[in-house]
Amino acid sequence: MVPKTIGDFYRKHRQELLYGVSLAFLLFVLRWLELRFLVIDHLIEIYVGAIALLFTGLGIWLAQKLTTPKVETRIVEREVAAGGDFSVDEAERLRLGISLRELEVLQLVAEGLSNQEIAERLFVSLNTVKTHSSRIFEKLEVRNRTQAVERARRSRLIA
Repeated sequence: MVPKTIGDFYRKHRQELLYGVSLAFLLFVLRWLELRFLVIDHLIEIYVGAIALLFTGLGIWLAQKLTTPKVETRIVEREVAAGGDFSVDEAERLRLGISLRELEVLQLVAEGLSNQEIAERLFVSLNTVKTHSSRIFEKLEVRNRTQAVERARRSRLIA
């Protein structure tokens, strides 16, 4: 005979249903206790693993930040002279305190010569050329050769 309603089914199989639900609940409780004891037994390993994962992620993030090149684009605009006679602005040279030898080194830098080539052309040591270059950078308030040449051209110190 097939039960017609759920109530009939429940009344007929109440003992089996209660037995099945209680076994499922007991299994759930045992699994929960097993997991709880597993976590308690291995708590230090779990913390160490979590910290290791945290520092690994932090290391990857920091490495990407440090190795990503910072790109800076500079646009340089300058006037191109159509030839003609060039004369050094002596007043500006004296105001900046640039000696004639430093001016000579600056002109050779503008021609694209290396420090060694400048030293050979002027018959001085490489250290002397480096000293002149660093003093030129200080007097023109620049950081590199390109900036020094650009500032000197704008100040009419070199052609």
